Amino acid sequence: MRAELAFPRQSAVRKVIGIQYAALPYRVVGGVPQILLITSRRTRRWIVPKGWPVDGLHPRDCAAMEALEEAGVCGELSEDSIGSFRYVKHSKKGISVPCTVEVYALRVTQQRRSWMEKNERGRRWHTIDEAASAVEEPMLRLLILQLGDQLTEASNPA
Repeated sequence: MRAELAFPRQSAVRKVIGIQYAALPYRVVGGVPQILLITSRRTRRWIVPKGWPVDGLHPRDCAAMEALEEAGVCGELSEDSIGSFRYVKHSKKGISVPCTVEVYALRVTQQRRSWMEKNERGRRWHTIDEAASAVEEPMLRLLILQLGDQLTEASNPA
């Protein structure tokens, strides 16, 4: 699956309360796995690209769309979710919504110099340990560590 598919505009978004889809972008450089994190718009904390379901799109395609819009990356997405985490989404209007985020691993094959939310977010590659320490959600931290273990095993076969 390539993440650079044409995606519907955000006006087609149908928010399903409590469900979001995310990409966990990664690459392996010199046998060392790295995770790409982005900053949230408001609090500037480190997160993964994620967003609401979009009518007509499979959840993994929603994750691919978010990776392209929020982080400027595309590549090969895992067929299935690698897991999920929970967090509380706080809106500008003061509304808090508990969300479950289904996560898809994204092997980055292209990183754009310019992308839709470039001026709204930071992005940085981290080692597995740095990425796990940088995120606040405990289950996301665990997903990062598990993916790191899988990538390390694949890069260094016994």
